[in-house]
Amino acid sequence: MEDKKLLEVEHLKQYFRVSGGKLFERRVVKAVDDVSFFINKGETLGLVGESGCGKTTTGRTILRLYEPTEGKIIYDGVDITHADMKPYRKKMQIVFQDPYASLDPRMTVGDIVGEAIDIHHLAASKEERRARIIELLSLVGLNSEHANRYPHEFSGGQRQRVGIARALAVNPEFIVCDEPISALDVSIQAQVVNMFEDLQDQLGLTYLFIAHNLSVVKHISNRIGVMYLGKLVELAEANELTFHSVHPYTRSLVSAIPIADPIKNRAAKRFVLQGDVPSPVNPPSGCRFRTRCPYADKCCEECEPEWKEVSPGHFVACHHIDKVQ
Repeated sequence: MEDKKLLEVEHLKQYFRVSGGKLFERRVVKAVDDVSFFINKGETLGLVGESGCGKTTTGRTILRLYEPTEGKIIYDGVDITHADMKPYRKKMQIVFQDPYASLDPRMTVGDIVGEAIDIHHLAASKEERRARIIELLSLVGLNSEHANRYPHEFSGGQRQRVGIARALAVNPEFIVCDEPISALDVSIQAQVVNMFEDLQDQLGLTYLFIAHNLSVVKHISNRIGVMYLGKLVELAEANELTFHSVHPYTRSLVSAIPIADPIKNRAAKRFVLQGDVPSPVNPPSGCRFRTRCPYADKCCEECEPEWKEVSPGHFVACHHIDKVQ
């Protein structure tokens, strides 16, 4: 991993207008609300949080699959917030969550993987195109015979491997991994995670790894960011976040990680949250976590917590760090 920033996100906001409520009323969902972070070249940054917290929206907005409402997206020193994205499609790719819905059932695997090669004119002949497709399939643990098959002929794990091969077809530098293992059997998840790590070592890739399973993210990530209701609430190195988490929401996620030893698992102290996640259409004032936080007080209701560094590389947004610690 190099100490060079490949991607920087500054005060990113992604709002969606939705209908509902009173007649003709237009409301705004603040899916991502003022998020900032960076990813170094060759690094894996994990992004975790409950469903609906804005993880996937953050990843898709970075790739400009959604146009950002506000903020900056800087890739390798260049502001691409409003740039033509075609040249950057070869550098930035995505692996989607659902390996069933993300592959066209009418196309063979060879055509799915080769589509990006055709669009960006990366092969001079049909023979070169075919050789490149077979090479990509081999990289993800498939063979040349699979190129002539259709997606419905594969298992979920094999389909996700096809999705990964498609992302690699243009020789990218940066990949958004949008919950790439959540739809897979547990027995297959470890294989896919290990493959991501091997590909990173082999090809020098940089990842934004999005998931809701903190134990998986801890395994693959150098640093981890925790999101809650559109906000980044904590960011630190993987071990630092796991063993010295500060924000009460992060504490609850860490305490939910199962322990292999059943005796220790039963004796472990759990940080259990009460209540449900508020609606992003009408988030709480002040700290968005205050409606579920045992330490919340008047200050949390009136003032939004400041994003601050509590130790080198460890950032958190919380009014009551002393109480949590």
